[in-house]
Amino acid sequence: MIVYGVALLSGCLILGMIIGEALGIALNVEANVGGVGIAMLFLVLASNSDKFKEVTHGAAGSGIQFWSAMYIPIVVAMAARQNVAAAVDGGLLALAAGVAAVIVSFALVPILSKLSGTATPPEDNEEQGAV
Repeated sequence: MIVYGVALLSGCLILGMIIGEALGIALNVEANVGGVGIAMLFLVLASNSDKFKEVTHGAAGSGIQFWSAMYIPIVVAMAARQNVAAAVDGGLLALAAGVAAVIVSFALVPILSKLSGTATPPEDNEEQGAV
C-alpha cells in the first residue's frame, strides 16, 4: 500500500521541517536550515530500520520503497532548481561556475565507470545466432 509510504514520508518531512526551523532559530537565521535534507536522512534511516521491517513486507513495503526511491531525486531536483535561480541572480561568473561544474561532472562519468571495475557483460553469440 502506497499509503504507508506516504505516511512515513510525511512523518519524516514534518520532523525534518521542525528540526530545520529549530536550527534556523538557534543560528539566528530567518530560514529553515536543512529541514528537507534532515527529512531525507530520516526517511532513509526509517525505511531501513528494524522497527519498520514488519510494515515493509508485501504491498506496504512496495509503497515505502517507492516513496523512499522517489524522495531523493525530487529533493535533488528542487535543490538544483534553487541553485540555478540563485546563479542567474548572481551574474555571469556564477553561471560560468555552474556550467563548468556540469561539464566536469559529465567528463568524470566515464572515468569513474572505469575505476569502479565493473565490466560490461559479454554478449551471448549463441543466443543471437539461434533462431
